[in-house]
Amino acid sequence: AEKLVESGGDSVEVGGSLTLSCENSGYTVYKMAWFRQAPGKEREVVATIHMPTGRTMYADFTEGRFVISRDNRNNDKQTAWLQMNNLKSEDTAMYYCAATREPQLTSSSLLAEKYDFWGRGTQVTVSP
Repeated sequence: AEKLVESGGDSVEVGGSLTLSCENSGYTVYKMAWFRQAPGKEREVVATIHMPTGRTMYADFTEGRFVISRDNRNNDKQTAWLQMNNLKSEDTAMYYCAATREPQLTSSSLLAEKYDFWGRGTQVTVSP
């Protein structure tokens, strides 16, 4: 079974930086992604990464502030990071890691419905 565990959430000031980590210790997956959900809002994609190639896709709002990366050297433990820079108050949300064994990276890879496995989330709070 899949097990995704996020870490790295914290409270930071506007303009600060954080790096979130997601470890997959279950079956090998082909894509890992970060989504977020703010109070009262729908879950939205942040970024996704194709584990074999490192190819990435980002939501427009990331504006170059966020970088997703991965460690895919060990199929028994895959890791994806989300480095977030120049954080804004509107980045405050619960951040979720998601993964799928679907092998292709396409435009639909930014859709939550395409991900089969989800972590429990890590809270990011950005304050003035």
